[in-house]
Amino acid sequence: MTISKRHIRKVLNIALPIVLGGAILYWMYRDFDWQALQHVMLHEMNWWWMLASFPFGILAQTFRAWRWRQVLEPMGERTRTLTRVNAVFLSYASSLIVPRIGEFLRCGVLAKKEGTNFARALGTVVTERAVDSIIVLIFSALVLLMQMPVFLSFFSHTGTRIDALMSFLGMFSTAGYIVVAICALVTLVGGYFFVKRLALYDKVRTTLQGLLDGVMSLRRVGNIPLFLFYSVAIWISYFLHYYLTFFCFEGTASLGMMCALVTFIVGSVAVLVPTPNGAGSWHFAVKTMLILYGVADNEALYFVLIVHTVQTLLVAVLGILAWISVTMTSRNNV
Repeated sequence: MTISKRHIRKVLNIALPIVLGGAILYWMYRDFDWQALQHVMLHEMNWWWMLASFPFGILAQTFRAWRWRQVLEPMGERTRTLTRVNAVFLSYASSLIVPRIGEFLRCGVLAKKEGTNFARALGTVVTERAVDSIIVLIFSALVLLMQMPVFLSFFSHTGTRIDALMSFLGMFSTAGYIVVAICALVTLVGGYFFVKRLALYDKVRTTLQGLLDGVMSLRRVGNIPLFLFYSVAIWISYFLHYYLTFFCFEGTASLGMMCALVTFIVGSVAVLVPTPNGAGSWHFAVKTMLILYGVADNEALYFVLIVHTVQTLLVAVLGILAWISVTMTSRNNV
């Protein structure tokens, strides 16, 4: 039995992100005290704050499903809310296995259950991602401007110069720089293959037109204020889902919202590295920023490991429930 290049590519698409994420995690936790982690989880954590964060994680994905309707309807695509919500839940859960596959999966769910045009739906997803990128860039710029005086004050009060930041970066080991370089390289390669995959649709004129219609659907959105509200609400919900976990740990409970914003933005950029739910890259980026804010190394490791694991499990559970719901949902013949 011969193995085609297509099968090899599929295996690599699944295996490489897992290997990359696993390698970063192994490097970070190779000397980790797992018994101490168990003690933290059982005796030191405030799990009520973790539970309080769950509704915002669910709400962020639900807002995304509601916003999706805003760009689908101008093209005549009428879809049921439950199907859109299930499709979004499934997209996030599937991306835990194969990064970025969720964008295609949720369009496929709508095509199968609602009869929507797959290419148009995919075009709307491209549009949504562009809007999300703009919002993240705006938030990033605002946070940077707001935190600049804090950094200057920190260097002034500690009697150090602004180049102390370079000294901090110099604390990284060679392995740390290698991790950053590998993450950047994999992100570029992953982006190339994603664009290449989209380019396959160029071979079919009708599909290309549908994709273009989806991308341009934002121009025909009837209620722009509602669309903007959903767009902002998505990221506020994501932030609250993350910020409330600060109060689970003594080492982060007093850091404040601005520290949470900075680490949230850094983490949002880190998940662009194509590993399952940003595993490894998110841990490395957020842990580094927490240390910059004075959190002890071990406490930062506890935080990123527990928070990321629990939130990933929530995504997986929502995906399983959505899959069950989708299998029980009949096709919309309207």
